[in-house]
Amino acid sequence: MQMDPAEMTPVLNRLKRARGQLDVVIRSIEDGQECQVAVHNLATVSRALDRAGFAIISRTLQQVVQDREHPVTEEDLKALEKLFLSLA
Repeated sequence: MQMDPAEMTPVLNRLKRARGQLDVVIRSIEDGQECQVAVHNLATVSRALDRAGFAIISRTLQQVVQDREHPVTEEDLKALEKLFLSLA
């Protein structure tokens, strides 16, 4: 199950935003800011990473379902389920 880079653009954008938010967390700690700033931004990063992971699985599942040349196998379904549960 390979990812189509063109289909992953929104996911990449989300990950880049999360990376920027993580930089804010690091700077807030380095600058000795209030812990609330770091924790709030860390929670934002965590949600963004979770959403990116679910988006990757969703797009991959869509590709697998739409690929009429290669029917979905039980192995494909198990692999997708394992990926999905790894984010839970």
